[in-house]
Amino acid sequence: MSSRQDRQRPPQQRSRIASLAARLMAEDGINSAALAKRKAARSLGLPDSAAMPDDAEVEAELRTYQRLFQEDEQQARRLHLLGIAARLMTAVQRFNPYLSGSVLDGTAGRYAEIDIQLFADSAKDVEIFLLNERINYRHSPPRTDRAEAVLTLLIDDAVANLVVYPRDDERVSFKTRDGRVRERARLAAVQQLLAGNGRPAA
Repeated sequence: MSSRQDRQRPPQQRSRIASLAARLMAEDGINSAALAKRKAARSLGLPDSAAMPDDAEVEAELRTYQRLFQEDEQQARRLHLLGIAARLMTAVQRFNPYLSGSVLDGTAGRYAEIDIQLFADSAKDVEIFLLNERINYRHSPPRTDRAEAVLTLLIDDAVANLVVYPRDDERVSFKTRDGRVRERARLAAVQQLLAGNGRPAA
């Protein structure tokens, strides 16, 4: 193989992995880009040492796939989830809720879960509130060491994760796995998205 082919292979591999990972996320409900990339690489018969795309590349491919093959379904599902998120954020307003994740960034598909960040003196305060409101929940494993707890609810046909952080962490900018600042939005911004059919106000 020529040295030119050697140089070209990693970008081609990254593109192929990103494309298949995006399809797995869109069609099979894989929520983790890291897991989708590993599955994609294995499906393509590539070794563990294969050049992997970053999460932003997979997200770009996911947006393209959804636009080409799932646009109407995906938009309807996202608006449905935004509505549920707004209702839930209204209910837990005392804990300074922020919407984050795929429902906010526009990549939510048929299997997407709602992620809401809460900031409280104690995760127990949130649990007591949910119990008093007769809202059923279960504990899920936190995805980050900063989170005190993840309380998972089933609302209508949607899964919602209340990710509870210490109150002082509200001023912290959370990062994605690849170093980007994680977007988040207060209730008013979520309501604006709903009013604009999922599009931010001009």
